[in-house]
This record gives sequence, structure tokens and C-alpha cells, in this order.
Amino acid sequence: MIFICMTGASGAIYGIKLLKFLRSRDIEVALCISENAKKIIGIETSYSVEEIKKLSNYYYENDDFSCPFSSGSNLFDEAVIIPSSMKTIGSIANGIYSNLTTRIAHICLKEGRKLLLVPRETPLSLIDLKNLLIVKEAGAVVLPASPGFYGRLESIDDLVNFIVGKILDQLRIENNLIKRWNSERFVE
Repeated sequence: MIFICMTGASGAIYGIKLLKFLRSRDIEVALCISENAKKIIGIETSYSVEEIKKLSNYYYENDDFSCPFSSGSNLFDEAVIIPSSMKTIGSIANGIYSNLTTRIAHICLKEGRKLLLVPRETPLSLIDLKNLLIVKEAGAVVLPASPGFYGRLESIDDLVNFIVGKILDQLRIENNLIKRWNSERFVE
């Protein structure tokens, strides 16, 4: 099972696209959406929070510490925080586990489970960079929402697919959302 957390950074569509893909593959998903993420979803997309919740098998509010997965004794395979606000990354980096999202991250790091953080922030301050270094050194995978253009992306959906494809690669889930690098293609 994969635990998906959506926080209040711009880029809610990345989380939605990931959830839709996982649902299409019948992969079990638990979901948590922060209050700020709910606002961003309304601003950036035409999806309702209720529609997004239905893409998961289990849904928990971000203040729900009774969630069974808020304990390391309950198993889930990995977690993705997408998009991950710099506030969330800063909390994780500094050991502040004040909500379900940061608690899930803490469990991943202490139990040796895969944790993917997908920040969508630019430019980055020195504080942001230091916090990213800390979470990386603690064992997280930092996967910024920075698409590559070698696949000749033509639409917003292509940009989103590139990032979601990279996330799925990290989760070792086969996908064809991105065009793979092929050096022969560039030979003329």
C-alpha cells in the first residue's frame, strides 16, 4: 500500500494524476489532504476534494492521529508527499511531526520505508536547500517537479505525466507516461 499526502503547495494536479494512475492499476492507496491543499485544489483544478478522496481506498484527515498508519507498527510500503510544501519539508527536516503527513514521513524515515517528497517551489532559499539536504541525508527521495524536455513535451498534461512517470519509476511501478531517453533518437 502507498500512502499519498497532498499539502498546500502549488501543483495539486500532480497528486491527482498519481492517484488516478494508481487507481487504474488497482494499487491500494491511503490518502491525506491538508487543509491548505484543499484550498489549492479548488484554486488550481476543476476537481472537488470529494472526487479526489474517491480515488483512494482509505482517506484520513491531516489531524487524525487515530489513523492506524500513524504508528510504525502498521505496515504500508511507501509514502509520497505530492506536492510537498516547503513548510512540510521544513517540519520533517526539523523533527516537527505535528500532523498526519509529517508523522507518516517520520515513520518512513525511522522504519526505512521509501519516502518521496515532490516539492514545487522556485526559487529556493538557503533555508529550503538546507532542509532538502537534511531530508535527503535522512533517507528521503527528493523529486522536484522539474520536467525534462527531451521527450518534446507538447501540453500541460505531458509536463504532469513526466513528473508522475518519474515518481512511478521511483515506486518501481511500470508506466509509459514518459518518453524514455534514447540516444539514437538524437543522432541525425
